[in-house]
Amino acid sequence: MKMEKKKFRIGELADKVGVERFVIRFWEKEFALTSSRSNGGQRFYTEYDFSVFMNIKKLLYEEGFTISGAKKKLNDSQFVAAQQTAPTPKTDERWAQKTDWDQEELLNNIVSLKEQLSKLRKLL
Repeated sequence: MKMEKKKFRIGELADKVGVERFVIRFWEKEFALTSSRSNGGQRFYTEYDFSVFMNIKKLLYEEGFTISGAKKKLNDSQFVAAQQTAPTPKTDERWAQKTDWDQEELLNNIVSLKEQLSKLRKLL
């Protein structure tokens, strides 16, 4: 019987989910998710966290939800009950194309947020 790892660092989780680390951090912020942290501030995630991130990825990449739509769906108790097992990512060609498009959009959003942050810092 193989034992599953109980905690993951952000890089391990990102690899397991199939997204970049910045996407995990972005989703944490957007979906108001919290992770446990070490004394030094290192993020740690559980298998439950992995299933939550996989559900977010499924909603955004496979089902085409917006962030706000995915938030509503995640709060739906019927959806939560139906997602008790961690889904697996799809590997077909459509999946890869949609993932690339979403990552590009996220990168553009991050650049925009950095510019806004820079403007705010100048005001302070």
